Amino acid sequence: MTYSTVAVMWNTLHERFYNMADSLSEQDLGLRIGAASIGYMLRHNAEVEYLFAEWFFGRALPPGLDILTSRGPAAGRDRVEFMDREGLLALLRASNLHVTEAMRELPEEAWHVPVDSPMGASTPLEAASRLLYHTGLHAGQISLIQKYAKTAEQAT
Repeated sequence: MTYSTVAVMWNTLHERFYNMADSLSEQDLGLRIGAASIGYMLRHNAEVEYLFAEWFFGRALPPGLDILTSRGPAAGRDRVEFMDREGLLALLRASNLHVTEAMRELPEEAWHVPVDSPMGASTPLEAASRLLYHTGLHAGQISLIQKYAKTAEQAT
């Protein structure tokens, strides 16, 4: 019951997020306000889905996956640019499949049991709501960057 309820919300939000990401051009990926680019945010969102699947839903990270955005955008350090549109879209599809399978496999009774994680203790149900919030937050930031970074670019 818990999975089926969460899945409706998650699938709706993730579909909208993915469609927004799919509508971006490769040039858009480099737009930024401050240290975080749109490409960075897409990569970060996928990585957080993988991490939540591991921390709260008991599904290991895929072999070979490097978590590159966990320390925040590189302000003043060497920046990794995330400009591979097709690669980012593939990563978003894979991370979504990974976390939804992890949620689907979680026994009903486990949804309400607190789990210790690097973020502190949360139940998987609380973690799912945090993941929804996280994705929505970055969708808004991407829209803001698109609006203002393009305006700033056009002004020069």
